[in-house]
Amino acid sequence: MNDNKKELKQGINLHFIKTDFFKTNLMCVLLTTPLEKENVTSNALLPFLLKRGCNEYKTQEEISKKLDDLYGASFDCGVDKIGDNQVLKFYIETIRDEYASSNENLMENAINLLLEIVFNPILKNNTFKEEFLKTEKEKLRKIIQSKIDDKDSYALENCINTMYGNEGFGLFKFGNLQDIDKITKESITEHYEKLIQSAKIDIFISGNINEENLTSILQKNENIQKLIPRAENYKLNNEYTEIKQKVDKVKEITENLNITQGKLVIGLDVLSRQENLQCVALVYNAILGDGANSMLFQNVREKASLAYSTKSNFVKQKLNIFIRCGIEIENYEKALNIIKEQLSNIENGQFSDIDIENAKKYLISGIKAVPEEQDSEVVYYIGQEIAKTNTDLQTYEKNIESVTKEEIINFAKQVQINTIYFLRGE
Repeated sequence: MNDNKKELKQGINLHFIKTDFFKTNLMCVLLTTPLEKENVTSNALLPFLLKRGCNEYKTQEEISKKLDDLYGASFDCGVDKIGDNQVLKFYIETIRDEYASSNENLMENAINLLLEIVFNPILKNNTFKEEFLKTEKEKLRKIIQSKIDDKDSYALENCINTMYGNEGFGLFKFGNLQDIDKITKESITEHYEKLIQSAKIDIFISGNINEENLTSILQKNENIQKLIPRAENYKLNNEYTEIKQKVDKVKEITENLNITQGKLVIGLDVLSRQENLQCVALVYNAILGDGANSMLFQNVREKASLAYSTKSNFVKQKLNIFIRCGIEIENYEKALNIIKEQLSNIENGQFSDIDIENAKKYLISGIKAVPEEQDSEVVYYIGQEIAKTNTDLQTYEKNIESVTKEEIINFAKQVQINTIYFLRGE
């Protein structure tokens, strides 16, 4: 299944994912902009503000009533970090028109509502309402403060920040506490207006859809018409963009908190530029630490009983692999040594054809599951768009299947430890 893409204006794209597998239609608006320290907190605040009301539906209650009128349609929004970019996401889901009891244009109404929320917010004296801003700033403050409550995520974020600092991928997607107090109704309004006229905009529509009809609806929409073409200002191009250098010395960071279980995060750099890099990296990562058959799971957790949990993930946009383990604090050295041993074993080809087969089966089962959930399929093609690739799921599966042991070994030789971060008890 493909993402059929149409350009509405330069930097504003419409994507159709045609499927009759679901009884619902899903629409998503994405605003993608570079992650920058001076803007990250304001960007994170905007989805909270925008869902409070728009010109046509001036309160959350009016928006909720409109959603109820659309046969219980659901709306959600949030913020994400993809490589060096911050992505503001707005979703609306409704049943397909043919399942409504009367001949209503649910899809068209839902699209217009979504665009109204994102691009036509309710303002008072040409600024966001002070009472809305005050409430949503406090909500964002609590989210940032609660970062420390999830020790796994906290340790990962701190490892990433150690590697990249306070720019791009190193930033927390919700921003920082210091900047919240600086945000005024005037500054956030000015920032919003700049953002919607400069951010890369993608509109995804998934369902049993008429592309020609929906294209016409979008082209005629007043909120789309007022948007100007924009330059390509987002930083992420594809998985080959990031240029890594060999590190002279591995960074070793220890942080003390009042915890009983240690959190070990190892940040790895990928120096490889080999062909089919992403798929080779994914197979390598599955053999290393992604799944119950992986070497980390079997050797660190099962055989040595050194970890409560262990996993690894590949971040293609930044050419990094992150190993994460929850361990007893006194087992730090033992766990670290066994992890390094697994990295060395893969580099030396000490893994079997069965390991490769299990890794591929694990990855392909995940690929096959993508079309079974509507939001997963949209997320997959969002990743393709931001990475400037357009690989359909069938091709993706074939590329995974084609990975050889020699490619994995060559890849492993181009993997190096950048940072070892350990969160331990005081």
